[in-house]
Amino acid sequence: MQSFGIKINGIKTLCILLLFLCSCKKGFLDVVPDNVATLDNAFASKAMAITYLSTCYNGLPNDANLESNPGILAGDEIWTDDLGGNGAFATEMWQIAKGYQNITSPLANTWDGGTFKSIRNCNIFLENVTDLSKVPDLDLETRVRWIAEARFLKAYYHFLLLRAYGPIPIIDQNQPINAPVPELRVKRQPVDSAVNYIAGLLDSAAAHLPLTITSQITELGRVTQPIALSIKAKLLTMAASPLFNGNPDYTGFANKDGQALFNTTYSAAKWQRAADACKAAIGVCEAAGISLYQFPGTRYPLTDTTMTQMSIRNAVCEKWNSEIIWGRPGGVQRLQSLIPAKFDPAAGSNAGAGGRIGATLKIAQQFYTRNGVPIDEDRTLDFSSYSALRVATHDERYNLIEGYTTARLNFDREPRFYADLGFDGCVWYMQNSPSNSDNGTWTLPMRSGTRGATISQPITCYFLKKLLNWEWVWQSGNSYFSRDYSWPIIRLADLYLLYAEALNEAQGPVADVLVYMNKVRKRAGLGTVQDSWTNYSTRPSKYTTKEGMRDIVRRERLIELCFEGHRFWDLKRWKLSAQELNKPVMGWDRTQTDAAQYYRPQTLFFQQFIAPRDYFFPIKDNNLLVNDNLVQNPGW
Repeated sequence: MQSFGIKINGIKTLCILLLFLCSCKKGFLDVVPDNVATLDNAFASKAMAITYLSTCYNGLPNDANLESNPGILAGDEIWTDDLGGNGAFATEMWQIAKGYQNITSPLANTWDGGTFKSIRNCNIFLENVTDLSKVPDLDLETRVRWIAEARFLKAYYHFLLLRAYGPIPIIDQNQPINAPVPELRVKRQPVDSAVNYIAGLLDSAAAHLPLTITSQITELGRVTQPIALSIKAKLLTMAASPLFNGNPDYTGFANKDGQALFNTTYSAAKWQRAADACKAAIGVCEAAGISLYQFPGTRYPLTDTTMTQMSIRNAVCEKWNSEIIWGRPGGVQRLQSLIPAKFDPAAGSNAGAGGRIGATLKIAQQFYTRNGVPIDEDRTLDFSSYSALRVATHDERYNLIEGYTTARLNFDREPRFYADLGFDGCVWYMQNSPSNSDNGTWTLPMRSGTRGATISQPITCYFLKKLLNWEWVWQSGNSYFSRDYSWPIIRLADLYLLYAEALNEAQGPVADVLVYMNKVRKRAGLGTVQDSWTNYSTRPSKYTTKEGMRDIVRRERLIELCFEGHRFWDLKRWKLSAQELNKPVMGWDRTQTDAAQYYRPQTLFFQQFIAPRDYFFPIKDNNLLVNDNLVQNPGW
């Protein structure tokens, strides 16, 4: 059994404790523990100690919150025109998407926003709970598990900082309260050192975490072995990616003492390490009973079309479903209130909710055709005039309103397109659909003057159906019922696609790459990669090369995980942000009644991403004045 370095009467017995950084001395991060006189009380009993462990958890960001998760609004997936309008909501994350990041008052500033304080809290917890003279009524088994949880959280907070800022200080222990000021002037550590440090913490945590949660009433959301190994897989895949692995843009990026912060030599071994970590995580997840979600159906018979779409939607929106590796409870009600269309004719004209945020036209184009290949690769379907008008037929009635005129782009698309997006002329299956059957699916006309346009409609004209729980209900008058769900920080489809990506980079398109890609595609109602590209693509052999499979894997991730906060970070680690975030944000013209006028592509905003500057967030300039050992990210 791996040691945690438990102390007896203050003596380290088995290995060096990993403690933490914290400060009541402003400007030097949080490297000194404050309120020292009260800490003994905090660990006087098991009941007090679990409260302190909860404090360690409380620093986790609410990823369902538009105001704390840059992954949702800081990229190019989702757009709005209503941030702060009429008191609806306000977020700085959209300002990042608009190019307003800065060094005097940085946006999404987790460096100063509490992450280092959360690390400090984990260090305090570890220092006290690893000491057997503390918390006398805490049994050894629980003590070991709690230490593992705190170690995981400590690793995860470091991971979040690394992803956002690149090289970071490694906060291994808290400084004594009387530490001299020079010792508080921490410096950034090389990326490889930070990655290895975090991976080591995750390994040591995983060895002592439970495989599954046994009490869903009291423990949902607490970390497990599958969570720890999956975050390790995510960490190592990020570290192997072009932004971090042999990136020549950061040649010369060093501390003031000359220590290089980036290894600019590419290492293929990093991809193999990532692939091994992904495969190990998959094995543990599957041993824990985690599996790709399948909708069980209702007491009413549903078509295969609806069943597939419900499996796709509820892989995210079904609370604590079989696919969730790590979910964060609560927090999605506000997000959901910004999503729904007026699919129910009986709803009031303004029920305090509506589509204030929507998917961009670029994302609508991202989804595959019904044949499982990109719209610009399908040799059997022509999407060159994607705004041309077409009338939906009887055979298309489970995706589109029969007899309704809508854009070519909305026809002949894969199931995830219809599961994830609401749009003019679509159908929208909900639990309270008329007769609660396929034949009673809600319909959504959305052009100006129609029922669907009588409440807020996204400026892009595409609703985020994917993030709206199917039990969400418009109620009479100005009210609605919102069903909560656990926001998926990581789910099994994400892990499968990480493995396929890492393995392809390490070994090329070997069998396992296709196996795990096809698991995700099968749930999405698509054929295998081999069948789809061979039979329908203008590039039939694309999947047989590493470069071609790289493009396929990346596209699959961007589709499968859209709107869940992954694309923003994936584009960064692939060094594709400069390519994708320097394009115009597009949508249809929601002010129009006539179909031909409505389906005119509109430029909503011209994004600007400056490389390499914008790949990492800036450190607030005042921190550099206070701590002269800190160096700023390049370009800021």
